[in-house]
Amino acid sequence: MSERVVERSSIQQVKVFTLNPQKREVIRGMESFVESQLDLLADVQTCWQPQDLLPDLNAENWLDSVNQLRLQAEGLSDEVLVVLVGDMITEEALPTYQSLLNGFDEISDRSGTDASPWAQWTRGWTSEENRHGDLLNKYLYLSGRVDMRAVETTIHRLIRNGFNPNTANDPYKGFIYTSFQERATKISHKNVAGLGRKAGDQHLHDICSTIATDEARHEKAYTRFMGQIFEQDPPEAVTAFEGVLRGQIVMPAQLMDDGANPDLFDSFSIVAQRLGVYTAINYAQIIEHLVKVWDVGNLKGLSGDAARAQDYLCKLAPRYLKLAERHTDRKNSIPPRRFSWIFNRSV
Repeated sequence: MSERVVERSSIQQVKVFTLNPQKREVIRGMESFVESQLDLLADVQTCWQPQDLLPDLNAENWLDSVNQLRLQAEGLSDEVLVVLVGDMITEEALPTYQSLLNGFDEISDRSGTDASPWAQWTRGWTSEENRHGDLLNKYLYLSGRVDMRAVETTIHRLIRNGFNPNTANDPYKGFIYTSFQERATKISHKNVAGLGRKAGDQHLHDICSTIATDEARHEKAYTRFMGQIFEQDPPEAVTAFEGVLRGQIVMPAQLMDDGANPDLFDSFSIVAQRLGVYTAINYAQIIEHLVKVWDVGNLKGLSGDAARAQDYLCKLAPRYLKLAERHTDRKNSIPPRRFSWIFNRSV
């Protein structure tokens, strides 16, 4: 977004949120469960690293390997490049996401080396996510298909601009948000992998498939965290779920800015929709999935706001699906837009 948007957001009044005693007790009581889920983090000694999926520049045939990568990347359309760059920029804004997790009450890593299971999870998750941006960044650099300085400027601005997912410091809302986003990111990377294979780029297919597999593990962890909260505190869990979805999910790269296009995120999102990488239908299907996995429709003993939230959530996905299907063709009527990432060509 533009400088003006960031300036406006900086003067907004921030509501002070205080975690109520019930929520504090639930989160504190989950430490043993979180510890049991730490095996969802990959073993550093055996898990993949970016170098495993990139040309080895120390090998005798390094130039042949780089040329092979570049040859395959020539088949990628400008649309695929735009979506790939947008996904990479989103991954590269990792410092913002770790700050978000550390801002949740009762799970923050206060010293930076806390031994609590919550802190171990946050650091472990961050270390794994860090590989995603590294890998995609190096791939794009080696491909020679994009304007890397324009891309790097966008990353710089996005991290500086930050983002507000409207979860305050509430871990209930935070884990709903991360459950949603991990699934959304998995879908996006998986679909880009398919586009890469279709274009004849096996390197890109393997890279995005590998990242999508990571996102699937992370999604499993966050949905399990939230599943425990639903079991222990159904009324607060369901009202938190409703609260996150009432305002719609804020995408992590909402404030991406290349200094040229004041509507950069919207432009990127339109291209992603057109390609079927991430669509309004996906958004509705993720809601449907989470309502099912947390068994929201069968929660018992709810009353008042919690009962109304349950009713709202159970009806939300079908309503969004109808709206998405009704307006699917509208995205094709939007005029082309220029992207600095691909040397100001129009998409």
